[in-house]
Amino acid sequence: MPQTEIDGRTLKLSNLDKVLYPETGFTKGEAIHYYATVARTVLAHIDERPLSFLRYPDGVEGERFFTKHVPQGAPDWLTVREITVASKKPMEQVLLADRPSLVWAANLAALELHTPQWQVPHQGESDRLVFDLDPGPGADILDCRTVADWLRERLEADGIAAYPKTSGSKGLHLLSSIKRMPSQRVSDYAKALAAEAARELPDLAVSRMEKNLRKKKVFVDWSQNNAAKTTAAPYTLRAKEHPTVSTPVGWDELAAADSVDDLVFLATQLPDRLEQEGDLMAPLLLKKGRRALPS
Repeated sequence: MPQTEIDGRTLKLSNLDKVLYPETGFTKGEAIHYYATVARTVLAHIDERPLSFLRYPDGVEGERFFTKHVPQGAPDWLTVREITVASKKPMEQVLLADRPSLVWAANLAALELHTPQWQVPHQGESDRLVFDLDPGPGADILDCRTVADWLRERLEADGIAAYPKTSGSKGLHLLSSIKRMPSQRVSDYAKALAAEAARELPDLAVSRMEKNLRKKKVFVDWSQNNAAKTTAAPYTLRAKEHPTVSTPVGWDELAAADSVDDLVFLATQLPDRLEQEGDLMAPLLLKKGRRALPS
């Protein structure tokens, strides 16, 4: 089993040639290389947030393992914290605090990284607001864009800036940085805005979860603001046919997209994109200027 040293930590890496994305031949070694290359940016967005991993040791067409607990054999230098708000019983969860720990997770074929909207020192108190715009049958990411534009303006009316990213699947995520407050209050606010979007865009948006309501519409999923729920982190890989990445996009870039393909970004593209565009979600990391939600 090959070993490598990363930032003073020795890691054993396995099955680097194993194909995880059969459609493209993208290997575990390439997934590890992706996360090692963009580590600084990824880590900034998952800082102090407990990780839920989606692991695919046999590739994206194989069995999926949803992992919240600390995996067996985890190194003793890994950052682990007790989480008390996401389940009935306290549990130990991993925080990826540095590049070695991110590479360790990638070596487990933890392709997808999901986090809550709160940080460990303030469990259950959100500092982010999220909307997951999920297109139903007959709708696509361009329809999500229309709903995102409405939400952007509505949030701006409350003094809140929204930043879009592709989900890495079919839809869009909108994230906002807010003053820390109980997750239930954030969830209630998001639910109210989702219902308002459904009223204002009755032919396009739906805020209820029943799947039979989603044909040719966009589901405005507000529920991921719940303290126990998680959302795909910025820059995480997704387990789709191709190694797509949940990628921040500019509003102008979103408006200029002519097709669904214009809003698909692959792991092989992200290092150059980050070098050219920078982190388009960097404003989320600033504490200054965070706004409280309206009463």
